[in-house]
Amino acid sequence: MANPANIEVKAKQVEEIREKLEKAQSVVVFDYRGLTVEEVTNLRSEMRKAGVEYVVLKNHIVNRAAQANGIDDSFHNYLKGPSAFAFGYEDAVAPARILKDAVKKLKKCEIKGGIINGVVTDAAGMNTLADLPSKEQLIARLLGSMMSPVSKLAVALGQILEQKGGSDAAPAEAAE
Repeated sequence: MANPANIEVKAKQVEEIREKLEKAQSVVVFDYRGLTVEEVTNLRSEMRKAGVEYVVLKNHIVNRAAQANGIDDSFHNYLKGPSAFAFGYEDAVAPARILKDAVKKLKKCEIKGGIINGVVTDAAGMNTLADLPSKEQLIARLLGSMMSPVSKLAVALGQILEQKGGSDAAPAEAAE
């Protein structure tokens, strides 16, 4: 017979994870087998700096939380074997980018799949996400592309003003 206190603890864990899944822009499921304690510590530190929460959770509890959030049942396919979860709250790209770099560098672990804005995706989808520029880079590119025509217009207007200014300066002086 199940212990009521144990059931209550698990229900609380499911609710906490459900909230994390709801809040996160992206979640990456990661097989961390083969990593040393030092490598995991460095990975956690890098993630923390990027505003990413990296935790090892029980697959069945994550699965229940995902079901409670209405996440596609295919997410269950990525919840086999040892799993760590990287929750990206501010930047959807950061968890995937950091983990892809870790896989490339360490050659011992793998991305299993994940969730991007509520949509379940496989490892290939997460790797594609990792290749996208960060939010800050996208904003900088957008501002750069918006400023380019404005600065070209300013240069053109400056040249026109300079041309007109040269011919207007003489009549203005003559009028005085």
